[in-house]
Amino acid sequence: MVSILSLWAPILLAAGLVFVASSVIHMAFNWHRNDFRPVPDEDGFMDALRGFGIPPGNYLIPRPESTEVMKSAEFQAKAKRGPCLFMTVLSPGDPSAMGRQLAHWFVYCVAASGLTAFVAGLALAPGTEYLTVFGVASTAAFMGYSLAHAQDAIWMSQGWPATVRSMVDGLIYGLLTGGAFGWLWP
Repeated sequence: MVSILSLWAPILLAAGLVFVASSVIHMAFNWHRNDFRPVPDEDGFMDALRGFGIPPGNYLIPRPESTEVMKSAEFQAKAKRGPCLFMTVLSPGDPSAMGRQLAHWFVYCVAASGLTAFVAGLALAPGTEYLTVFGVASTAAFMGYSLAHAQDAIWMSQGWPATVRSMVDGLIYGLLTGGAFGWLWP
């Protein structure tokens, strides 16, 4: 067993590598440009929604208040009439001003690397060979960065191509994390 405190260097290195790799993936390669489709008459749609003053958050339309309501004829008719959607409303502002989100993303990368360290530290002894550390750490990190994306495809109707692209990102992040842990393993 290896103490998580002795793994601070690979935790921070892995978080930094993932942070930089994600920036390159999203800005240089434009790999995710088709993850979201446009709505017809975007300006008209935005004008219509703006009038409701919807605060930032996640919304389900139509949203039943209970399972009994969901089974009712009225709700069933409303759902069939549509549109049915999951909607995330963001705060208005400059979409290129992402300092807060980038800070949160780095904290998430540190947390994912910390959990990877916890798993690897429980499973492996000091002096374990590089490839063994790489395999355990890469797998744990891949799970942390990737597996939840499938839920969005299954439950939120996110397209599978976008989901697979996000999971490939997670594979890259997992491999970088595994490399950092393998290299700096005590």
